[in-house]
Amino acid sequence: MSSPRPTLEQLLQHDDFARRHIGPGAAEQQAMLRELGYDDLEAMTAAAVPAQIRSARPLMLPRPLTEREALDRLAVYASENRQATSLIGMGYHDTVTPPVIQRNVLENPGWYTAYTPYQAEVSQGRLEALLTFQQMVMDLTGLDLANASLLDEATAAAEAMTTMLRVGKSKSHRLLVAPDLHPQTLAVIGTRAERLGIEVVVADPMKALDGSSKDGGECFGVIAQHPATDGRLIDVQALADKAHAKGALLTVATDLVACVLLTPPGELGADIVVGSAQRFGVPLGYGGPHAAFFAARDAYKRQIPGRLIGVSVDRHGHTALRMALQTREQHIRREKATSNICTAQVLLANIAAFYAVWHGPEGLATIARRVHRLTAILAAGLTKIGCKPRYQQFFDTLAIDTPAAEAIFARAAAAGINLRRLGPAALGLSLDETSTPALVTLLLDLFGGKQSGLDLARLDGETPDAIPAAQVRKSRFLSHPVFNLHRSETEMLRWLRRLEHKDIALNRSMIPLGSCTMKLNAAAEMMPITWPGLARIHPFAPRDQALGYGRLFKDLEDWLKEMTGFAAVSLQPNAGSQGEYAGLIAIARYHASRGEAHRKVCLIPASAHGTNPASAQLAGMEVVVVATAEDGSIDLDDLRAKVEQHRARLAAFMVTYPSTHGVFEAEIKEITDVIHGAGGQVYMDGANFNALVGLARPRKLGADVMHMNLHKTFCIPHGGGGPGMGPIGVAAHLAPFLPGHVVVDNGNGTDGAVAAAPWGSALILAISWAYIAMMGPHLKRATQVAILNANYIAKRLAPHYPVLFTGQNDMVAHECILDLRPLKEASGIGAEDVAKRLMDYGFHAPTMSFPVAGTLMIEPTESEAKAELDRFCEAMIQIRREAAEVEKGTWPAGDNPLAMAPHTLAEVAAETWTHAYPRQVAAFPLAWIQHDKYWPSVARVDNVAGDRNVVCACPPIEDYLQAAE
Repeated sequence: MSSPRPTLEQLLQHDDFARRHIGPGAAEQQAMLRELGYDDLEAMTAAAVPAQIRSARPLMLPRPLTEREALDRLAVYASENRQATSLIGMGYHDTVTPPVIQRNVLENPGWYTAYTPYQAEVSQGRLEALLTFQQMVMDLTGLDLANASLLDEATAAAEAMTTMLRVGKSKSHRLLVAPDLHPQTLAVIGTRAERLGIEVVVADPMKALDGSSKDGGECFGVIAQHPATDGRLIDVQALADKAHAKGALLTVATDLVACVLLTPPGELGADIVVGSAQRFGVPLGYGGPHAAFFAARDAYKRQIPGRLIGVSVDRHGHTALRMALQTREQHIRREKATSNICTAQVLLANIAAFYAVWHGPEGLATIARRVHRLTAILAAGLTKIGCKPRYQQFFDTLAIDTPAAEAIFARAAAAGINLRRLGPAALGLSLDETSTPALVTLLLDLFGGKQSGLDLARLDGETPDAIPAAQVRKSRFLSHPVFNLHRSETEMLRWLRRLEHKDIALNRSMIPLGSCTMKLNAAAEMMPITWPGLARIHPFAPRDQALGYGRLFKDLEDWLKEMTGFAAVSLQPNAGSQGEYAGLIAIARYHASRGEAHRKVCLIPASAHGTNPASAQLAGMEVVVVATAEDGSIDLDDLRAKVEQHRARLAAFMVTYPSTHGVFEAEIKEITDVIHGAGGQVYMDGANFNALVGLARPRKLGADVMHMNLHKTFCIPHGGGGPGMGPIGVAAHLAPFLPGHVVVDNGNGTDGAVAAAPWGSALILAISWAYIAMMGPHLKRATQVAILNANYIAKRLAPHYPVLFTGQNDMVAHECILDLRPLKEASGIGAEDVAKRLMDYGFHAPTMSFPVAGTLMIEPTESEAKAELDRFCEAMIQIRREAAEVEKGTWPAGDNPLAMAPHTLAEVAAETWTHAYPRQVAAFPLAWIQHDKYWPSVARVDNVAGDRNVVCACPPIEDYLQAAE
């Protein structure tokens, strides 16, 4: 009998994006549901999710778009953004992403779907790339040490402020800031300083330090810009000498391209140097994502914020890379943290490093000289036509005082050129890598109001450089072999592939990290981020040039409000940690507006993410820890006692929902009522929002503010540790306190900025827009399947590993925690051994020892099909069998496949094999591994050796020669 003819509606559903995003098909879902004892997703949902939190109203989102429809809609939005030649500068410049990097890194899931390199053995490729970034920054800034990137230049400067306060000897809480810092940087410093009780004095630092102005006096630090925001070259050496003589430290915000030609600030006495690596091949993207850099003296290595990549050895004594000094991280230090930095901009830092590798020192010098030469020629031409620039010494930026400023600005705008307004009678402009002689000619015509007729070649011959001899760089840079070996595209793409091949990313296998939500980042979602209509827009361009972005923002804000129940959304926070900070700032400002600025106590459960107490500390709040009950829930008795104890000063309660233990707590509404009854506000950490979308609205649960990790729930890829986005939703009473922006009107005034750009990392918002547009109301099904997958894994593994916490009906939420402590007691095999052994099976480890030491937290997400879940479960079950052999004494405690894991190809293929277990067991413990074997490039890394001898620079030339041999 022939099958019935499909209906037109069924045929149209063939292009259903949800079917491709959600891993298990209908038959697989039914099989897993049968395993759990439920007939359908609704029955399972009713069993797992408490009735009192479920929303009766379905998601009111537009119908799902197909991939083609979504891309067509985004193409329209991109076309509504007008691509002008933006010479605004202010730390943002047009650049050229080398195609070999765009194609093989930015558009390659092997790079953009990797996770933060906490498991060093499966992260050697991106660790090497980040070490290259650090070396590049150290070379160009002239300092001893650099971290592996921060979020943007403004927050890097704010981190420098707090670092100087910690490491300096001055007892002052006064910071001196030069007035010609980029205004967005000054604004973010101001937000951070206000909450920490730091007095910011904006004044000419040379005059203030020598006491010749009313702003003089003791200070702990100075922050200056070189070149300044209006192009002026400052005397860094003289400023450093004056600051140090007064007992203060000096931070210089600089430009990496300028550092190619200028004597680097580190050589002139700067203690810390910060800035943005954006113009090293990273698109403008209407503000981000961009990697900031932070370089400092070696003496500060245990105090600087963010991540350091260091050199260590593996168990064979071979060189291996790892994240150094991880105990500095806020995850570990919690309320004692000195920074809340979590997400770095790893993908963008890698691109910047690869840009330096691709061009090498000679190529970078050519780019820098070309930019400066064109600027010098332009300045000479402007002088000839009567528009002499304000400064005669500069790198790439000119300030021009002229009564015709408004007319010139209008003529330039009509010609498709964005200039910078510096005042009613002053203009600024910055040239960049994409600038040409034709542009210089056009600018001269625009400033003169007619064709200048000037001969650029003649101007070139008669115009000297505008960098004084005393400031010309004399030191070498990028002399390490890594920056000098990959000149042909053939060599470059092979090197990039070799690095990629050392890592595990989502294009290889499931990454089962609890709390990190490593789900599919669909190709259709990723494609638009390299479109010029989205990628080449300056963040401070006139709003009428970004109408498409405005529509994208409006859609995204409306959709997020619908999913959360909040009244307003800010898209500015460019990481989850920054969302936490922005939300707490909004709460603090709200209390202050009501005359209750004394409310500074923030209650935080002991199980909370480490960024929660770190963010509260930065927001000027006092952290009080609330105990966790034996079942993993919040201890209600302790909560009530702490609320009563601090009632008069209670500012906020931070809660993750579902809990960090992977459980839906039925008492959440009771908890939020207790907080509100004492006059406090409820901050909900949205890290686990993937278990709520379409099922419950946080506002209805009593949350006043919540951040949404777009790099978790809404598909922005992790990029090896960044980029991320953490927009916040707030209730109506907190809407007036959302972060504003000092340069561009983002609808929230000018106060409270937490990021350099008005809408944070705007470019990657297109990824989440596409995901939501293509899923629509099917987002509920994605949530349900995420819960299904987690419970299926918990059910399969429970006979082998105890599941630590469960909720009603013994169900978990979207993640489960396996307790390995009994196994450790019985056999000596612990969570780390299981994590490393999983690498031999081709899997990245789950989250290790968080939120409970000695455990593994697993989150499969909705994107993983049943076959992959089964493969992972088979690996975990086989590992338990291996541990049983250790328990029985078949294999010694110190020489077994788990204690020795992971195993490299070199070790397995060596002539001699001395282990108590066979090679086959080491390399191919299950039959299917033979078909696609992943070989870790290093054996288990020695963390202690790496911290005992901290080396955060590229290995010496001898290591490269040995590798070549």
